[in-house]
Amino acid sequence: MPVVQSKHFLNTPPSLVLDSLEGLCAINPYLALDPTHRVVYLADQDRSKVALLCGGGSGHEPSHSGFVGQGALTAAVCGNVFASPSAGQVRRAIDLIDNQKGTVIIVKNYTGDVLNFGLAKEQYAARYPETADRVKFLTVGDDVAVGRTQGSIVGRRGLAGVCLVYKIAGALAQRGASVDEVYNVAQYVSSRLGTIGVGLDHCHVPGTAVPDTHLGANEVEIGLGIHNESGHSRVSPVPPLNELIPTLLQMITSTTDKERSFVPFKNDGTDRVVLLINNLGGLSELELGGVVAEVRRALSKSGIQIIRLLSGSFMTSLNMPGFSITMLLLPATNDTGTPSADLILSLLDDSTNTPGWKWSSRSPPKPLSALSSLPPVAREKAWSASLKANDANQFNSAIERACRALIVAEPEITRMDNIAGDGDCGLTLKGGATAVLEALRNNSISGNDVLGSVITISRIAEDAMGGTSGALYSIFFSALAQALAKSSSETTTQQVWCTALEAALARLCTYTRARPPSRTLVDPLAAFIGTLPSGFGEAVKAAGDAAEGTKDIDAKAGRSAYVDSTKLKAERVADPGAWGVKVVVEALAQ
Repeated sequence: MPVVQSKHFLNTPPSLVLDSLEGLCAINPYLALDPTHRVVYLADQDRSKVALLCGGGSGHEPSHSGFVGQGALTAAVCGNVFASPSAGQVRRAIDLIDNQKGTVIIVKNYTGDVLNFGLAKEQYAARYPETADRVKFLTVGDDVAVGRTQGSIVGRRGLAGVCLVYKIAGALAQRGASVDEVYNVAQYVSSRLGTIGVGLDHCHVPGTAVPDTHLGANEVEIGLGIHNESGHSRVSPVPPLNELIPTLLQMITSTTDKERSFVPFKNDGTDRVVLLINNLGGLSELELGGVVAEVRRALSKSGIQIIRLLSGSFMTSLNMPGFSITMLLLPATNDTGTPSADLILSLLDDSTNTPGWKWSSRSPPKPLSALSSLPPVAREKAWSASLKANDANQFNSAIERACRALIVAEPEITRMDNIAGDGDCGLTLKGGATAVLEALRNNSISGNDVLGSVITISRIAEDAMGGTSGALYSIFFSALAQALAKSSSETTTQQVWCTALEAALARLCTYTRARPPSRTLVDPLAAFIGTLPSGFGEAVKAAGDAAEGTKDIDAKAGRSAYVDSTKLKAERVADPGAWGVKVVVEALAQ
């Protein structure tokens, strides 16, 4: 049974929150810190303007402290990880940001936060009854995973949507609005929010026991909370994004689901939204970009217009590998008695110096069609098909065998590369082999046009493989094509191949410092080419011996040069790139 990732960089679990707040204040000189009460606040507050106060348990960074800044929050109160701050901490924060115009307290809808922030507000009102009406209290609940029946008493949980409330209300306060105006706009925005989260696993709280994961190795949880609360449902196997995303969006936009339908979407092509894609803490930027793209495609299909698009870490759950989708439904042009869409968007676009707020284009995303509107580059065939294989069918079959052998060998090459490199060599070679097979099927590679086939393989190495291996293979096959083009023969005799391969290797060596023995793919490649004049079988054996020999060679270049050589020798792991060459030439010889 796999376990939740539980290693952390820290001094001690109890010191982590305060250490993190000190780091935040070091980054942002506009902030001040009350370490005793763990309150982050504006060091030079304009007390002629409404103040915004928020907070809650730590572990959701940049929420909440990362949003303290001009045009956003005035102060944030930080509890222990996933634990509400005390009422005493909150009272201290209210005093620190006392001002002439009033304070709006914004909290996520969790029992501890509501009780402690609410208690502090009531205690402040009891102490200062003459100014009690200048402190407003807003609870934000934007989760759509918990249905009306289940949440009939506690209400919807607060998730990443509250960050939009911070920004919009904070910008309005910065413009000089009254406390009632700030509160009313914040309340309206809160009522138009819907958020749904999804995760591949739960997170680990520093200093606590390491639990077994709640999720299987191929399971995803929809609607989980930001404190490891169980979600709405689990799905296995993990669906592709183009299946998962529509399910998530339906939970936000549905008007027929009696348990949800929290936000009044019309679903008639007129809905306009602010879209926020939130990293829950442990998702790679690569995956998050894919999520953004798929959400955008799905909303385009459903007729919902994205007017602003934000993406990044806003409301995390420590290291949780997951994301959430938030939509703020903008008011229609004919809505009355509400803030206008133009006002909300302008407040969202106002600048802020808080480090937690992410960059925004301040405009709608370009239409999908515009992303691929560049005209294709025409490539004319610049060679004749005069160079043919001695046996075209045999040529095609040999290439097919080599590709299939690489695909079969991928797990073993990946295993080697996990020890000797960065773990991607097997998949890189498999990607190239798969693309070559497709080119074989559509006759882009054919023994009737050897030169064109080699050029195609070079392009595939560049496009489908990428990275260092892709560049090396692409250079080699490009140089091989150049050498073959100089041949006066009509067919690829052994002498033609020997001459061209020698020239290609020489050209490759102008771009890499690897020379045999170097524990790289150059070792078996050079052995094969150097022995080929003596016969194909001898050349294949020489390449295999060279690849095997990399198990006992100190790395002088390539991926293994950065790995402890004693470990490699102890493991007796061959160089993955060299092994790939061995697989190819042995398959060619079958």
